[in-house]
Amino acid sequence: MAKRSKRYQEAAKLVDSSKKYTIDEAVALLKKTASSKMDESVEVCFNLNVDPRHADQLIRGALVLPNGTGKTQKVAVVAEGDKAKEAQDAGADFVGGQELIDQISGGWFDFDVLVATPNLMGKLGRLGRVLGPKGLMPNPKSGTVTMDVANAVDEIKKGKVTYRVDRDGNLNIMIGKVSFEEAQIVENFNAIYTRIVKARPSTVKGTYMRNCVLTSTMGPAIHITME
Repeated sequence: MAKRSKRYQEAAKLVDSSKKYTIDEAVALLKKTASSKMDESVEVCFNLNVDPRHADQLIRGALVLPNGTGKTQKVAVVAEGDKAKEAQDAGADFVGGQELIDQISGGWFDFDVLVATPNLMGKLGRLGRVLGPKGLMPNPKSGTVTMDVANAVDEIKKGKVTYRVDRDGNLNIMIGKVSFEEAQIVENFNAIYTRIVKARPSTVKGTYMRNCVLTSTMGPAIHITME
């Protein structure tokens, strides 16, 4: 196991690993334990009692956070004609039809989110083996396969996050930057927490949310109470 930095070790002393904090306490503590040299990302990790091999327990979706994520997302849109113009007017970074698909096929991935109109998904679907593992394949459930490309681009630029539970039941979601006001981080957390709670499958028995942890990029994990 790699040795932790001295700064991390000092920060970890401020956190009681045996305690579960309220979200307000956790955010205040996160601010104290974060580095002053960089604007670290703030992430929340939920561990859920679900088996994503069952379709009804595959927790996934998208949400526009009230205060965004603080991260600038590069958006590429596969569209033609009027839809291409709508995407450009909405602020998409890259827009194109077959030529953009060919560019991606050639190994170009200088974007964070890919949006596509339904009529071009047949052509784009051939790149599933490449886009899928990178988490870039457009999907109707995340709102990235749509005719309303302008709204899709606008939401992404405003701070839309997509999430999908992994095979171990974990959901890792960026909810802001350390530079955010404490109230902004709390509000973003509450928005995603409420969404995940409401997504509880009816087939799950017993405890649904097993653990919840807040952390900054270089900081220690802070466990959050779910009462």
